[in-house]
Amino acid sequence: MNIYKINLNKLFYIFLIIHLTIWTLIPALVNQNLPLDTIEALAWGSNLDWGFSKHPPASAFFVEIFYKIFGSNDWAYYFLSQIFVIFSFFIVWRFSYELLESKKLSLFSVLLLEGIFFYNFTSPEFNVNVCQLPFWTLTVYYSWKLYSKKNINIKDYILLGFFAALGFLSKYLFIYLLISIDLLFFYLIFVKKDKKFDFNYLISFIVFITLLIPHIIWLINNDYITITYGLHRTGLNEPNFIDHFKYPIIFLAKQIVILIPFFILGSFMVSKLKFNLKPTDKKLLFLLVINIAPIILILLTSLILGVKIRTMWTTPFYIFFGTLLVYIFSKQISLKKIKNFYIVFIFLFFLSPAIYAYISISKTDKRTDYPGKAIAKKVEKKWDSEFKEPINVVLGNEWTAGNLSYHLKSRPAWEGEIVKDKLDSYNAFICIDNICVGNK
Repeated sequence: MNIYKINLNKLFYIFLIIHLTIWTLIPALVNQNLPLDTIEALAWGSNLDWGFSKHPPASAFFVEIFYKIFGSNDWAYYFLSQIFVIFSFFIVWRFSYELLESKKLSLFSVLLLEGIFFYNFTSPEFNVNVCQLPFWTLTVYYSWKLYSKKNINIKDYILLGFFAALGFLSKYLFIYLLISIDLLFFYLIFVKKDKKFDFNYLISFIVFITLLIPHIIWLINNDYITITYGLHRTGLNEPNFIDHFKYPIIFLAKQIVILIPFFILGSFMVSKLKFNLKPTDKKLLFLLVINIAPIILILLTSLILGVKIRTMWTTPFYIFFGTLLVYIFSKQISLKKIKNFYIVFIFLFFLSPAIYAYISISKTDKRTDYPGKAIAKKVEKKWDSEFKEPINVVLGNEWTAGNLSYHLKSRPAWEGEIVKDKLDSYNAFICIDNICVGNK
């Protein structure tokens, strides 16, 4: 099969459909219960607010939309996660084509991402990291449009602010991308190039801040609990001088390991390592800023504050790594090696879901083995034997109570941990194994 005689648009969409199908079906078939982060988001979604104890509201908002449509069907949330992934792939494809001006190279930019396990193996779990992906790519895409000043209008400024806000409302770490891009914009456009301030950029900022206002108000009213939780997760409350060196080294080591399959796949595409980089190349500069700057910033955070950076936090950081690699080595991509590239790509493409399925089937002590449906039936049976009113509230931690909220037919609202004052306000309630359900 000669890959260059195939319609590359069709090939790209076939790839997206296969990826979507595999990573929706495999977890739906082999998992007995949804993963932890997805259940947490569903718990928050049952009682939507402008923020929650662990994260801003966007991930809860999207899973709740899917619950309204599909109910408690596990496959729907794996499907949701893959929609976010393949849509991000689509934006990477569009962005890459604008930079590389080649559908063939744009396709390689996306296919290379299958060498990064964030976009396959860990992607079935819809969480705040996956939720960032489309908004990360869209923010980059519209930033590039404004940066390159190609066919731009007021709508592009508005959309940039809109998508940046949704990204930030997915997870605060989105700020690393915004800082990187804003520094690029401010220095290159405002200071270096134009030597004047373009007030159109204020449109993006105004839209961004306006969309954040409800969450900021919620944050103030709730004693900045989300920020406190994030800082606690980094270990900042347990300072140790050695951590300023230990955690950055661990972080770098993990990033290298994560990228090994990506670079192995890339090596089957490039004939020789020959760099022909120009410091005045605006496209290269932009690619370096969106790919490398966020990693440097988060590394500096770990180095300066001595905090732990969890591996999954960098999920969106590598979404344009394929574009960067292809751009740097575009002249060294060998047509003779492309066949081997596709062989390795197909191997990795099917190896990842095979490993996922094997682990899910062979290990029986995972969160996805939790008997959520059985426990919900047990609670429902006990409730129906004592009360006629439906269960409409549930108390407990996000995992156990969240599973009940998801699996019970009445879809009770999760109202946080068990608190006596809350129980006293209910018309009726029962408590079983650190979970309370009730009617109010």
